[in-house]
Amino acid sequence: MRDFSYLRANSIDAARQAAALPGAMLLAGGTTLIDLAKCGVTEPETVVDITHLRGLDTIAVDDRGAMIGALARMSSVADHADIKSRFPAVSEALWQAASAQLRNMATFGGNLMQRTRCPYFRDPANFPACNKRSPGSGCSAIGGVTRGHAVLGTSEACIATYPGDLATALVAFDAIVHLGDRQVAVDDFFLLPGATPDREHAIGPGEVITAISIPASAAARRSTYLKVRDRQSYEFAAASAAVGIEFEADGRTIRDLRVALGGVATRPWRARAVEDALKGKVLEPDAVRRASLLAIEGAADHGANHYKIELAPRVVARAILKVGETA
Repeated sequence: MRDFSYLRANSIDAARQAAALPGAMLLAGGTTLIDLAKCGVTEPETVVDITHLRGLDTIAVDDRGAMIGALARMSSVADHADIKSRFPAVSEALWQAASAQLRNMATFGGNLMQRTRCPYFRDPANFPACNKRSPGSGCSAIGGVTRGHAVLGTSEACIATYPGDLATALVAFDAIVHLGDRQVAVDDFFLLPGATPDREHAIGPGEVITAISIPASAAARRSTYLKVRDRQSYEFAAASAAVGIEFEADGRTIRDLRVALGGVATRPWRARAVEDALKGKVLEPDAVRRASLLAIEGAADHGANHYKIELAPRVVARAILKVGETA
């Protein structure tokens, strides 16, 4: 790690001004920033401490939805009674995301800003070619070991997987990222790599996440987050799904369906084709399995990650049927 300047912001406006400085990075929970600095991926010139800003750690839930401050701890949100009852998929995604120590430190807003766990991205000493770190340098992952890499949303410049769990649930339920004077749908907040994989989020210089809101819905209330991984805990998803269902009065016909995928794409991935195929239909296992195949439309593997193309639809189908059984 190289030396850097430390600045403690005493207001949101001060944080925005400092964040606009060249080489400035925000410090909230620090679980990603410190990690990347140790890897030599991130070399901030100024670290702007926002941990003491008041009013950014609140969790408010009512009949309209949830408003969660950017500095709320992941563990606090996961354990909040109203989040657990009205947005169970969000709670489940959070408590499956990391160890208890990390959940007690990491923040709700900071979690959205985490970077990929692509081993080529995180090892600049041995793999200098990485378009996320150094635009135009190439992608070491392509042609390399790809078991953990993305099959959806990839480009010739990058196949790195988005690693987060929380964002998958937020995308499924149309959450909004609040950036002060501007609001961005979370589905638009995460950018596809295209030719510019170094730009991952729709956030500009001087902008600071202040809160994330989640609209209330019957589908969010009856929801789950299913995560399949190589080991039971403290592991990133091989494939995951956030699913919510609202039924008609008969308790069998799907009125509303939300499906988002994690672990298989370069960003949290909304599976709208699956939703559209099942809305208005009776929940039936064979129909669900057929529709779930639409989740990986356009998928492209790079050898060792081919299994994700087969795994993802199974995870989606299992999550839909799991939620359906609770009706």
